[in-house]
Amino acid sequence: MSERDDFLAWVGSDLYAAELALHNGDAGPRRALWSRKEPVSVLGAWRNAFGLREVDELFTHLAESFSDCTSYGFDLRTYDVVGDLAWTAGFERTSVSVNGEPTTYTLRVTQIYRREDGWWRVAHRHGDEGP
Repeated sequence: MSERDDFLAWVGSDLYAAELALHNGDAGPRRALWSRKEPVSVLGAWRNAFGLREVDELFTHLAESFSDCTSYGFDLRTYDVVGDLAWTAGFERTSVSVNGEPTTYTLRVTQIYRREDGWWRVAHRHGDEGP
């Protein structure tokens, strides 16, 4: 497999599983895939975070808010891998309970990744509900 194929397989397996876990109230898998090196950032649909401490707090908040995910899908529209950097852009479609209230939403999501010690790690996420 090519480097791009390997990255795409990771997005469809490990990254997908981490996002599904988060939407079921478990931030551990997402934390494991995020960089532990500065800089890291989230421009989120509900809350922003800059730096390791704020990103960790955000993940805790999201895990405490989410439960009972009945559907999560990532419609990848485009991506690329350039050396030790990569990015994805697409749409997340989610049905989940937020603070106990069932809801369904779609986010436009762009993420930036960097390879650290041979593993892909998320360094930045931007998600919004769009216009």
